[in-house]
Amino acid sequence: MRRQEELIWLIGHGFTHILSMLDSPHNLHAYDEAGIPHAHVPIGRHDEWVDTLPRLYSTLGAWLADPQERVLIHHEEFGDRLARRARRVPPLCRARRRRTHATVVIEKITGRQLGSVAREIVAVTVDEGIVADPQTRGTARS
Repeated sequence: MRRQEELIWLIGHGFTHILSMLDSPHNLHAYDEAGIPHAHVPIGRHDEWVDTLPRLYSTLGAWLADPQERVLIHHEEFGDRLARRARRVPPLCRARRRRTHATVVIEKITGRQLGSVAREIVAVTVDEGIVADPQTRGTARS
């Protein structure tokens, strides 16, 4: 009953997609049954981020390109790992400067200070060029 009420709430509040970042496929069958479009992109371990983050950013970017989209990100908690992934990193010029700028922007968006895990995700995203700088589009993976 509770899951059905949650699904009704999601539909009633206009969510158009759900991004599940849980390690398990929990709730995916319920989203299917309710007809709610969704994707499952588990966060994974630190050594998997170089492969996982581009897929996560690509999925969110495609959905959020349409201003009418309302995306719900499903994870156990709104912690450092989720807060960092919820936004793309806005790159600047030098890696350290880009990391610092990205961290400040994310902290302003989320209204909280990022911890060590989130800062490490910023570093991986910037250092690996996972999100392309709009001014140098095509020179980094996106």
